[in-house]
Amino acid sequence: MASPNARPVMRRRQRTTRVTVAVVLIMIATLAVLGALVGGSSVLVAVSAVTAVILGAVATKITHSELLQSRRDAARDRAEQAQAYRKLDETRSEENAEFARTMTERIAARQKLIHELEGELAGAQRQVAETRLKLGSESRRADQAERRLGEESTRLEEAESRAADAIVSVAELEQEVVDLKAELAAWEQVQVRKRA
Repeated sequence: MASPNARPVMRRRQRTTRVTVAVVLIMIATLAVLGALVGGSSVLVAVSAVTAVILGAVATKITHSELLQSRRDAARDRAEQAQAYRKLDETRSEENAEFARTMTERIAARQKLIHELEGELAGAQRQVAETRLKLGSESRRADQAERRLGEESTRLEEAESRAADAIVSVAELEQEVVDLKAELAAWEQVQVRKRA
């Protein structure tokens, strides 16, 4: 890149030198013609006129060659720029293709991950539904067990109450048996005394 920048600067200096030489030649021709006119000699005017035409033609040729060289340099610069842009475009195209490939791979990986996560989510939802069904079933069983426990508790209380009543009745009967035994013993003693 340093050499292309250096070349235009060098061309500009050459152009300036060439144009300067052409301008100097035209000035010399002009001075020669003016000098011949001031001198008044027709031969001198004719020679200076021919010299002016020749110097003008040389100046025109120098300017024309400078113009052609300038066009060739500009065309070469455009060609170099086009080549540089083509290389830059190829590089960017490759980078874009690589970026598109990378993004496609990432998107595919994300889609695969999303698909896997959706599968896991569906499995988790099935498990949650099954767990809810089991929980509902267990909850119903627990409610039934609590109801049975309440019923059994009521029966137990009733049985305990009956047992307490029975104990009281047994105690009363035992007391009656004791009382009857005492009366029987007293009666037997009365009978034994009557016999004796």
